[in-house]
Amino acid sequence: MGERAWSECSWNTAYSNRDAPRHTRIHQPAGPRETKQVPPQPPVPANQVSTSSAPSHQPPGRRRPRPAHLLTTTMAAAMSVSAVVPPAAAVALARTLLCVPATARAPREMAAEVAAAAALGADLAELRLDRLAGFAPSRDLPALLAKPRTLPALVTYRPTWEGGEYEGEDEPRFEALQLAMELGAEYVDIELKVADKFIKFMSGKKPETCKLIVSSHNYENTPSAEELGKLLAQIQATGADIVKIATTATEIVDVSRMFQILVHCQEKQVPIIGLVMNDRGFISRVLCPKFGGYLTFGSLEKGKESAPAQPTVADLINVYNIRQIGPDTKVFGIIGKPVGHSKSPILHNEAFRSVGLNAVYVPFLVDDLAKFLHTYSSPDFAGFSCTIPHKEDAVRCCDEVDPIARDIGAVNTIIRKPNGNLVGYNTDYVGAISAIEDGIRATQSTRSTTSPLAGRLFVVIGAGGAGKALAYGAKEKGARVVIANRTFARAQELGNLIGGPALTLAELENYHPEEGMILANTTAIGMHPNTNDTPLSKQALKSYAVVFDAVYTPKETRLLREAAECGATVVSGLEMFIRQAEGQFEHFTGMPAPDSLMRDIVLTKT
Repeated sequence: MGERAWSECSWNTAYSNRDAPRHTRIHQPAGPRETKQVPPQPPVPANQVSTSSAPSHQPPGRRRPRPAHLLTTTMAAAMSVSAVVPPAAAVALARTLLCVPATARAPREMAAEVAAAAALGADLAELRLDRLAGFAPSRDLPALLAKPRTLPALVTYRPTWEGGEYEGEDEPRFEALQLAMELGAEYVDIELKVADKFIKFMSGKKPETCKLIVSSHNYENTPSAEELGKLLAQIQATGADIVKIATTATEIVDVSRMFQILVHCQEKQVPIIGLVMNDRGFISRVLCPKFGGYLTFGSLEKGKESAPAQPTVADLINVYNIRQIGPDTKVFGIIGKPVGHSKSPILHNEAFRSVGLNAVYVPFLVDDLAKFLHTYSSPDFAGFSCTIPHKEDAVRCCDEVDPIARDIGAVNTIIRKPNGNLVGYNTDYVGAISAIEDGIRATQSTRSTTSPLAGRLFVVIGAGGAGKALAYGAKEKGARVVIANRTFARAQELGNLIGGPALTLAELENYHPEEGMILANTTAIGMHPNTNDTPLSKQALKSYAVVFDAVYTPKETRLLREAAECGATVVSGLEMFIRQAEGQFEHFTGMPAPDSLMRDIVLTKT
């Protein structure tokens, strides 16, 4: 089967058949699984997904491994457009488990990590034996696996050649894993490279209560869909109870191939852990419940990750509401590069939850906007916030653009209509300009009938998407706009569009034709982690009466701090962030934004 057959399967149409009834299976790690009839739901229903009861310490009843030849001979048919959509009475969905890796160096500390994971709401803990210093299996495993335990155990003893820390021979490692099984470990992980050797070593002594995970880790890239299909069949051929495939994203579209694999395995009722590592693969860790992943990993806290870009279990539960993510969950998110600093997921997910919307908002680290939008073209990927550096490209990528956004030349909000068309809007200009106006009115006497920007010299630093929005908005309010940019050609281009002069940043240092000017920084200068940077010297700031900074991480930038010291009225980027986000929320949902809630979230949780 070629790459074309997989790419044309439109994995993104999975779960789009909402008119057909489905069976949803609630995951219970012990005993038989309960099957529950779920009635048809509207495209964006209220959040009704069951969290189910707390799991017991026993893994699911053993599923007979599906023969490898069955996977390989049916793969092409299974990945066709019609086959990806779950049939009316076929696929049963299991709740995705949350697993916390315990990575401490001492057994007592590792046991404490397991207890902490249980307190945070994890379903199981991965005991990373290769992380233990001076590990002695006969001494340490009975203590780690003593019953009663706070969580089921997944035991991993990862060698260096598969990304772990164990440097010894295979046999002592096999002996430790077998002892873990005998002591009641619910899951044991073994690498594909030595899986046959390990199974032969066990000589049929694996307890029925223990599930064998056969894993493959690729720390360089994500193979083609065809190669992933072959790898899946190869792991199945070992007799694995659960398949684990972890790859690395070189671009965010790589994750789509893992989603294809998850959907296929769900149809074939093959339990699979399918994750994509690093920041570009982050969405695989949050969205795997939507596509049927067996489990996802969340670290106990920042700094204790067992793989690149692993979220904390607290964020998975509290920020992304992962317990409620299911096949009908709508996906929204922020497209940018960088994007890890964004507080938008915290804000929008809490706002979605407050109105009962079955939706999740995630960060998309995107290199190529057009390629991303083409790949994630399912109606379930329903809307996006757009930030640096994609706001101008978004105008060209949308099928329809709101007239104001087209005049500005930048889009910060994209909505996917039911017919698949992408519509672009700009909520930046209203959010920023209204924030600046209100900041001025609160501190300076103005005539209430006109904008406090009217007639004033308004200097915009930056000629990108946000710069265009601020320049457009200020001009609409009657301000005399000046554009300053590191690259003069870009400043001149925007200056010509809005009918104002252009300067370089170097020239701006000595630009003070009048007192009482307004300054608006729309660049990323001063953004975390480069918090000591500033676009303009403190000396130059003395000519400005009002200074606005679109950067909101940190909440007080160096620019704002020094402007305040010079006596200027300062307006934080947080205010713009709140107001533009409220506009986006209304585009995403068709509902009024919960203003007081969103303000409270930004001020207390970001």
